[in-house]
Amino acid sequence: MASATSVTSLEDEVNCPICQGSLREPVTIDCGHNFCRGCLTRYCEIPGPDLEEPPTCPLCKEPFRSGSFRPNWQLASVVENIERLKLVSRPSTEDNVCQEHGEKVYFFCEDDEMQLCVVCREAEEHRAHTVRFLEEAARPYREQIQKCLECLRKEREEIQEIQSRENQRIQVLLTQVSTKRQRVIAEFAHLSQVLEQQHSILLAQLERLDGDILKQQDEFDVLVNREMCRFSTLIAELEEKKERPARELLTNIRSTLIRCETRKCRKPEAVSPELGQRIRDFPYQVFLLQREVKLFLAHISLDPKTSHPKLLLSEDHQRARFSYKWQNSPDNPQRFDRATCVLAHGGFTGGRHTWVVNVDLTHGGSCTIGVVSEDVRRKGELRLRPEEGVWAMRLAWGFVSALGSFPTRLALKEQPRQVRVSLDYEVGWVTFLNAVTQEPIYTFTTSFTQKVFPFFGLWGRGSSFFLSS
Repeated sequence: MASATSVTSLEDEVNCPICQGSLREPVTIDCGHNFCRGCLTRYCEIPGPDLEEPPTCPLCKEPFRSGSFRPNWQLASVVENIERLKLVSRPSTEDNVCQEHGEKVYFFCEDDEMQLCVVCREAEEHRAHTVRFLEEAARPYREQIQKCLECLRKEREEIQEIQSRENQRIQVLLTQVSTKRQRVIAEFAHLSQVLEQQHSILLAQLERLDGDILKQQDEFDVLVNREMCRFSTLIAELEEKKERPARELLTNIRSTLIRCETRKCRKPEAVSPELGQRIRDFPYQVFLLQREVKLFLAHISLDPKTSHPKLLLSEDHQRARFSYKWQNSPDNPQRFDRATCVLAHGGFTGGRHTWVVNVDLTHGGSCTIGVVSEDVRRKGELRLRPEEGVWAMRLAWGFVSALGSFPTRLALKEQPRQVRVSLDYEVGWVTFLNAVTQEPIYTFTTSFTQKVFPFFGLWGRGSSFFLSS
């Protein structure tokens, strides 16, 4: 029995050059080439560029006469024998074989979307349809598939970009939430520390009041007992004098009566007026603590639009550090161009507000803290004094100054590292306090007529500060 390979080789020798299928009713033309009669007839029906010229061979391009087809019966017999061998050697389950006719599938019907063999193609139901070779028919579909693949890949890339961008956004939001969480923890930890300090201070004051009251009570008891003893002695002397005979009674009677009449009773007080005032003032101190707790929750952040180019701000706008290297900051009317300063966002037009500035001058430099009016000079030299709308203090290595009309060096118990700034807009107070020891530093008194802003300045390599509410 012939092998499938040898049958395929023989089959290739008897294929029609036009339809690429096995020859059907093979005919020979003048040049000696063989074609299917049907294929050659349809080929001759296609008009050429010159209607007067005879058709040419599809293979060698030699002209031939349309009516000179010669049937090749011997070749037809060979094709028939090969077809029989194909049926014997080819498995019936081969994918590229027509299930109906056992022929190899070469064509594709565009109208019915069917794959056809040579016999199917010549059938009546497909003659009027658009029929192409498999590869020719597959080419535009491959192009469409390629376009679809390109579109799908592009959309997949866009989805991946969206996923990446949104994941980054989520990470930024998570970072912001984490930062805010840490800030809340830090602020309440600081608030707890402040409350604990105030708790200790107030309890100590109450203990002192208890001690002073008991001390004055003891002093009162001693004084009263002394007076009672004196009066008892005098009463006993007069009672004895009264019972004596007339001669003895009249002896030194006038001096005795004068001594009794001129004797004035002391009226001691159990509680001194000063101690009473201290007791009455204590609820006001508790009120101040309550107000401080309310003010504590105020929150400010640095405004990068006002920052001098030599100040480096953190991303959360809570920290600033001095640098001799200028930043690439766009110029605008709000920015300081000479003084290395920065303002806080928002500003205030009323109410009470407080914030804590943590100063780091470990490597030297100076830090200026306070408030300024909205129309403070931003361009050129800035004079740090109240007449220019600046109420501030300056911390430098080893000393602290209040920047009044004339700078005043302050004598403090220790150099503050945390400064609490409190603003009472209606009263016109700007108060500075050591946030750790509660030692008062300085208070400006003025009358505000416009919006004011928290104000900060740095000078010197390594100087920095950060804010807490």
